[in-house]
This record gives sequence, structure tokens and C-alpha cells, in this order.
Amino acid sequence: MKQHRNHQDRNPHAQSRLARSAIHLLHRAGQCAGDVFAEEIGGADLTPRQYAVLLAVAENEGISQTGLVAQTGIDRSTLADIVRRMLAKGLVQRRRTREDARAYAVRLTEKGRKALTSAEPAATHADERLLSALPPGQRESFLQALSRIVEQIADMAEQPAARGNGASRR
Repeated sequence: MKQHRNHQDRNPHAQSRLARSAIHLLHRAGQCAGDVFAEEIGGADLTPRQYAVLLAVAENEGISQTGLVAQTGIDRSTLADIVRRMLAKGLVQRRRTREDARAYAVRLTEKGRKALTSAEPAATHADERLLSALPPGQRESFLQALSRIVEQIADMAEQPAARGNGASRR
């Protein structure tokens, strides 16, 4: 027998401080986004971060790994690991740049281009599913608000004073 549960039962934290925490809600939204992406991508062996890297490389052919860190927001060591895994899968190639022998230029392989092309409809559908939780008139402002948060925090992290007061802690 199915029991009727009211909104408070489904969301016991509806009035809690946790339910009003931007950090917690953004984390939960990120988890939901990852779950929706995994459902949409199906059997393709691609994570949201790998998709982001493929997309960033496609839009900036020959981008350095440092540039990928800036484009994607993925920390340097995690990005290096992702690129190594993508190299092993044959999705990207990496070569030293002429300008700086310490830096790598990353390019898509044909296999990477095909993986991106086949993943794009699933990623688009995942975005649509996520945004469908909002009324159509709020979707663009929601995306703009998320972008503003990302840009402001990134700007603060680049300021030397922010580092001293713990603003750049993870």
C-alpha cells in the first residue's frame, strides 16, 4: 500500500538551514546534473568533465592544458589526469608547443571529434531536462546567475588579498 507523503516528508529539510545553503544546494544540483548526464549519455564512456574538455578543445583547437584549466574550472592535477585518460582512449592528442617547450597543446583526434558529435545531443537533452525544472521565463536568468557566481569567485581567487583570507579554500 502506497502511503501519501506531503512535501515536508519528501523534503524533511525544507525549512532547515541546509535547505537554504547555497553551497549545499549547488553541490546537490551538481550531483543531479551528473546523474542526468549519465542517464542521457547512456553507454558512452564519457563523464561530464570529459565532455567539457572535449567541448573546450573543439572550441579552442591547440589550447594548452593551462588554458583548459581556465576554460573548464577543473583544477590542474585533475585536468592532467583527465587528459591522460583521454589520451589513452584516443580522444585527444597532446604535443609540446613551439612557444613554450613546457606547455602542451591539446587537439581532438578524429575519434574525439566523433565522440563529441555523438555526445552533443545527449548533453543538450540533459541541459534541457535540468532547466525544465524552472519556468521558461526563468531559465536564461538562472544561467546568467550561475555564470555570474563562477566569474565572481574566479575573479576573487585571482586577487592576492583573497588568498590571505581563506577565500580560495576548497
